[in-house]
Amino acid sequence: MKSRLATILCTAAAIMATTAVAHAQTVLKWAHVYETSEPFHTDSVWAAEEIAKRTDGRYKIEVYPASQLGKEADINQGLKLGTVDIIISGSSFAARDYKPIGVTYFPYIFRSPDHLIAYTKSDVFKRLAKGYEDKTGNHIAAVSYYGTRHTTSNKPIAKCADMQGLKIRVPDVPAYLAMPRACGANTTPIAFAEVYLALQNGTVEAQENPLTTIEAKKFYEVQKNIILTGHIVDHLNTVISKTRWASLSDEDKKILGEVMQEAAERTTKTIAGKENSLVATFKEKGINVTEVDKADFEKNVMEKVKFEDFGYEKADWEAIRAIQ
Repeated sequence: MKSRLATILCTAAAIMATTAVAHAQTVLKWAHVYETSEPFHTDSVWAAEEIAKRTDGRYKIEVYPASQLGKEADINQGLKLGTVDIIISGSSFAARDYKPIGVTYFPYIFRSPDHLIAYTKSDVFKRLAKGYEDKTGNHIAAVSYYGTRHTTSNKPIAKCADMQGLKIRVPDVPAYLAMPRACGANTTPIAFAEVYLALQNGTVEAQENPLTTIEAKKFYEVQKNIILTGHIVDHLNTVISKTRWASLSDEDKKILGEVMQEAAERTTKTIAGKENSLVATFKEKGINVTEVDKADFEKNVMEKVKFEDFGYEKADWEAIRAIQ
């Protein structure tokens, strides 16, 4: 009888303890627009699990991939509305609230993924991130490498002038448009989901994206050339909302920040590694992969594109370029 009573009491105590933990647990929503197979998602899931471990289950993070909580503009708005707590998003969206941070999308500002990561540890990054946080209250916890943007086309391209009159699909983001327009191309902002068909039926002759995207979306099937213009070394920010960041203790801010940094490093390593092997993969498929005179492209951009038209500071561009 005593044994049975002891068992009942232990069970009751365990239930009460579990209930107490459940009541103490805070649920956070983490949203992004990428597919479940991509490292932006798999590393977000890893981070969610790691944060739960390091906070002894005080935080449960639910990750919503593939635009489940809305497109990129929607989830950025969600930070303001309090409908999401954490997002992965590009600096082009951060620049809608704080223009100077958009300089990081300017063509040829970064030399390589390593240069991008060095920037994220620099004083200029801290200043731009603080400017964004002062304006919005949102906190940039980490930056991950997205990929270096290159051009695909049905005509060979060796120098900037070869793009004169080229019908090219480019996202409707000022910094993305800068290089093609400086080279005289006719830019067209076709929806991303429609790019393959547009290339296939000749609505446009070219597009630009990282090699990983060119492979994933099979653009190489409807393009004869991959031109390694390397015009933008692209990145994504992991951003925590104003209200959520303000609610965290210093200890929890440290834990979330460290885990998100580690997740971003994992993503960067995966993307950079895959890119390194893709050139050979495309050549094996019979695609014409060519280098270009990047100095010629950069010269045209610097001569024809004005920083003030974007709301960027040339001093920030110079400071980032100087980072070793």
